[in-house]
Amino acid sequence: MSQLNEPPYVKLFMGLIYNQAESENTALKKLSAELGEIDYQSPETHFDHSTYYKDEMGEGLLRKLITFKKLIPREQIVGVKAFTNKLEEVFSYEDRRSINIDPGYIAYEHVILSTGKGYSHRPYLGSGVYADLTLIYMNDEYKTLNWTYPDYGTKEMRALFKHLRQQYAGQLAEESNI
Repeated sequence: MSQLNEPPYVKLFMGLIYNQAESENTALKKLSAELGEIDYQSPETHFDHSTYYKDEMGEGLLRKLITFKKLIPREQIVGVKAFTNKLEEVFSYEDRRSINIDPGYIAYEHVILSTGKGYSHRPYLGSGVYADLTLIYMNDEYKTLNWTYPDYGTKEMRALFKHLRQQYAGQLAEESNI
């Protein structure tokens, strides 16, 4: 019989795609007010891996990844996704978003995105939220899967997640010594 144990807390991150710096700056303030201190912001890059958001958000979209200092229990991602969906509505005009906020978490073994869209590889978590297994950690690196979004599968993004995983491991070690 397996032992039922709570897994370690995880590192919360957000993938932001936006078309106006003003939306991004205000969203960061609201995210921080709700979820705590932001401890990492990636450089801003052009989001050119997909045209999925073009009709809704326009062209020239930008991408940024942020993480939060406070580690969270994995199940908290459901409430975080509900919050970010409401926040996206705040930044919408005539049913068109100016920012897309995709929360996820980094664990030792994988990177999970949360989504409201079910699919064969997305287990249901509750309250309309599904877990998208985006990257898995094997042999000292992140591996993509058949369904990994192109931007999350880039060499640069996988290297970034590896760096953030090391930061997360340090946080876990520090917390266990407290």
